[in-house]
Amino acid sequence: MSNSYPAQIAETALQNFTGYRTRFKELTARARPLFEAADWRGIQQLGSDRIDLYEQMVSEAATALIERFGDRVYESDLWHQAKQRYTEIIRTRDDFELSETFFNSLYCKLFKHLHISNENMFIRSSMEGREITSGDEIYRSYSLKDGLVSMLNNLLDDYAFNIPWENKRRDVRNLVHYVNNNMSQEMISQEGAQVEVVKNVFFRNKAAYIVGRVHFVDKQVPFVIPVLHNDQGAVYVDTVISEESDVSIIFSFTRSYFLVDVNVSSEFIRFLHSLIPMKSKAELYSSIGFYKQGKAEFFRDFMDHLGSSDDQFVIAPGIKGMVMTVFTLPSFPVVFKIIKDRFSSSKSITRATVKEKYQLVKRHDRVGRMADTQEFSNFVFPRERFSQELLDELQKVAASSVKVDERSVTISHLWTERRMTPLNIYIDEALAKKDEYAIFHAINEFGKAIKQLAAANIFAGDMLFKNFGVTRHGRVVFYDYDEILYLTECNFRRIPEAMYPEQEMSGEPWYSIGQNDVFPEEFTILTACNTTVRKIFNELHGDLLDIGFWKEMQEQILKGEIVDVFPYRKIKRFPRC
Repeated sequence: MSNSYPAQIAETALQNFTGYRTRFKELTARARPLFEAADWRGIQQLGSDRIDLYEQMVSEAATALIERFGDRVYESDLWHQAKQRYTEIIRTRDDFELSETFFNSLYCKLFKHLHISNENMFIRSSMEGREITSGDEIYRSYSLKDGLVSMLNNLLDDYAFNIPWENKRRDVRNLVHYVNNNMSQEMISQEGAQVEVVKNVFFRNKAAYIVGRVHFVDKQVPFVIPVLHNDQGAVYVDTVISEESDVSIIFSFTRSYFLVDVNVSSEFIRFLHSLIPMKSKAELYSSIGFYKQGKAEFFRDFMDHLGSSDDQFVIAPGIKGMVMTVFTLPSFPVVFKIIKDRFSSSKSITRATVKEKYQLVKRHDRVGRMADTQEFSNFVFPRERFSQELLDELQKVAASSVKVDERSVTISHLWTERRMTPLNIYIDEALAKKDEYAIFHAINEFGKAIKQLAAANIFAGDMLFKNFGVTRHGRVVFYDYDEILYLTECNFRRIPEAMYPEQEMSGEPWYSIGQNDVFPEEFTILTACNTTVRKIFNELHGDLLDIGFWKEMQEQILKGEIVDVFPYRKIKRFPRC
């Protein structure tokens, strides 16, 4: 076989990766003018297009190789040599980690996620530990020596848009008040205190975010300044977020990916990680749109964790699902979800439908209320970490997806998702402790989650507490997607009155029910578990039981309205007077 074949594979892979990076940057660059034009639908579509781009470019590369080499492209030895050649030609690239992941995706596309080994792909990076310093400043630096007002004026000038500030003087005043109320004068007046702000603005949905940190002598404080459009041709500073946990929420796994121009990805991620160290690099890569790199980083983190831990995988806490079986490693904050071979008789869906629902969530605006997932094929686990009880359960409900030998457990298809406390367990524990605040907070969050999903044109379908989780920040998040629908596809109806008492007493409905018919009155079952829970829900979110709420929400969506759902509490917003 010609020695040129491996080189041609490597060069084709790099050519398509380069095309991906160029188009990725072009799509990202469109976010600013769309924000300035208040084209919110355009920004959402841009985010979806950018997610789709990766798979498109990998598919184009695979097709090109098949057309050029035919069946020879599936020869494993060829790829071992191609990887060696690829390693050589990407060595000088400043996005080497992204290019390695693209090569991995191409290999997996062709080999159907089989024959995975570090000889033929980059399970471990060929340049592990390498840190690139580009020389390009990621951030602008500001000194406080000329005073806080002067510094803030300069900052807003540097981050001005092609439309004016609504009231720059007011915004500066609000920022000054925030700093004075949240930082001591001693901190502000420290000699050498520096403000470092990422040069490029982060765009997502209806907001632009200015991200940075304040360096003091003995500490640093991260901050995010959300900038909003007033829909009348001007922008304004909405607030400042500076608590590390609140900044982390803005970069949450429950939100859509940011559109932000990135030159050197690894260097950019290092800076973000210094701002929010509680976020893994895997999460940060995903948060700025490199979700496949996030997947690669997650896998490496997971393998490292397996090597440094010895606990056993177990069935995840909570009520067993009717479509998915879920297990977890107690020492690692992730769950693994597998589609069952057979669904409950009440579920009229297929395996293909479930996959489509999860892909819908990946591409849709998650508004902080749906967990992001990573999809894997032929995921290999060490056999000794599985108890016989867990293996028996997996083989009982998902035998077609699970292969077990003496050394490994291979699952042909699964999703990973951040582990949360199931809402039903959270509420039961709060009731047992008589923790009134926790109960109130959980029920309020539950109702807000349903409403914010509706505002994003998502109807959760099965809204039982067991299908929602509570994050470490106390937010309630939906994570069971097999019954979700676009809200606009739902037919909301009132339950018709029974013609005679026997109908009403019957265990079967006395009225016809279409495939997408929804009866909000039936949602009372959600809170039937406890009178305290029902009372709180009815007081806070009783409108969810009224068909009028759902009809009005549908009308808003059909008119093209996008409801404001921001990743911080309303009480934090600045006054605009």
